[in-house]
Amino acid sequence: MNFDFLKKAEEVKPKLTAGFHTVTGGQILSEKETAVYDFRTHLVGYPKIYFSSIGAHYDAPALIKGRFCETAQELDEDTSLYNGWISKGWLQEEIIHLDELPCVYEFKRRYAVRYIKVEVIATSPKYKLKIDKVKIKSVTSAPEQIAVCGKDKREKTIDKVALKTLSECMQYEFEDGPKRDMRLWLGDLRLQALTNYQTYRHNDLVKRCLYLFAATADDEGNISQCVFTKPEVAPDDASMFDYSLLFISTLYDYFKETGDKQTATDLLPLAEKQIEIARERFNGDEIEDCARLGWCFLDWSLELNKQAGAQAVYIYAEKTLIKLLKEFNIDTSDYENDVALKSAKAIESFYDKERGLFVSGKQRQISYATNVWYVLAEVFNAKENSSILNRLKEYKDAVKPVTPYMMHHYVQALINSGNACDGRKVISNYWGGMVDRGADTFWELFNPDNPDESPYGGKAVHSYCHAWSCSPSYFLRKYFAEK
Repeated sequence: MNFDFLKKAEEVKPKLTAGFHTVTGGQILSEKETAVYDFRTHLVGYPKIYFSSIGAHYDAPALIKGRFCETAQELDEDTSLYNGWISKGWLQEEIIHLDELPCVYEFKRRYAVRYIKVEVIATSPKYKLKIDKVKIKSVTSAPEQIAVCGKDKREKTIDKVALKTLSECMQYEFEDGPKRDMRLWLGDLRLQALTNYQTYRHNDLVKRCLYLFAATADDEGNISQCVFTKPEVAPDDASMFDYSLLFISTLYDYFKETGDKQTATDLLPLAEKQIEIARERFNGDEIEDCARLGWCFLDWSLELNKQAGAQAVYIYAEKTLIKLLKEFNIDTSDYENDVALKSAKAIESFYDKERGLFVSGKQRQISYATNVWYVLAEVFNAKENSSILNRLKEYKDAVKPVTPYMMHHYVQALINSGNACDGRKVISNYWGGMVDRGADTFWELFNPDNPDESPYGGKAVHSYCHAWSCSPSYFLRKYFAEK
């Protein structure tokens, strides 16, 4: 642990601001009956319920189940059937005893919630339970809400939901999701930071997160894929190839936005170290084809081959490092030579001239993730990149994106290749598709062709407010706002 970096992170730890929200009750419930309370908006915070009783003096405790749901669809989901590979511990529900009535029960856990469902499991024949009101103390480190933007009602709604998504994830760190996983992930941070620069401008929160990743790098300089901050700061025990490399881009974007030379100077050696570590995954100038699950993310698709896309992320990150080093007048010739070699090898190994698309792995798989990252890495010029994206749309068997994280990069690739109008349509269709399904905040996963898709073995643990979904607010302001 680098305690100097940890100290710098703690120096800019934000204070949370609280809001208070109440839904009036009055429902009288017998055993096996339920009541649902709708707060009309997504909230992150601490619920409490005011209980009393009707009838004779209570002669047995009331046994209550509380469920905390981000979407209306979750209200009817039978969580007992969930048997996925992510822990059931993430299910937002509690069973409690009420030994004395009336009482106010304060839930100790923080919940991400719009709806609270109260089910009476047991009382006794002598009394009924009354719910007088339900309150939530919401928390965020985001400044006050800002004005929405967009050319029409649909875009303004998308922007409003994206802003809400970002603000709900702004706690003591940029969390990836306030329901799950409640911690700092590098890939999410990069998109949150970009959106923050165009919206809330809470730049010290980005600085804090950069130092937390730097503080928890291991002795070899490996940056973890995510950082825990409770009960104390600690790194996850794994790194991901692309996430570690994107530390470079996150640092560069922060420096360009703030001009904070001290932070950039502190963290620049660690940024360079990510390239050095990543080079170990190459056989010559070609990235290895690793089948280990989780070695590289790119997108939440179990069928996606990551080999070619990983090399594209490497090229993208190394080009960003070159730009950062030039800001400090540091020689970049080694990196420039390496970029040239890795780019040439990528074209030789992964570019299918007949199809005009990049392929990946022994099966020569064609995917959006692979081709989008080569467009972002600018291995070809803008005109050819535009052609690649056009051919990709026509290739029906291409592995499509399933997360807003990958869709962000697709929109950015369209913009970078001169197809901004197409990128704007993707925002309207994809993020707007979640709005059409009632989203108050944008989700971790959304496949319009299969809305029930889950990489976890069940939707019960899905996060419906997820950081990597917030970037419409970035695009709408940076590229489409009226000047």
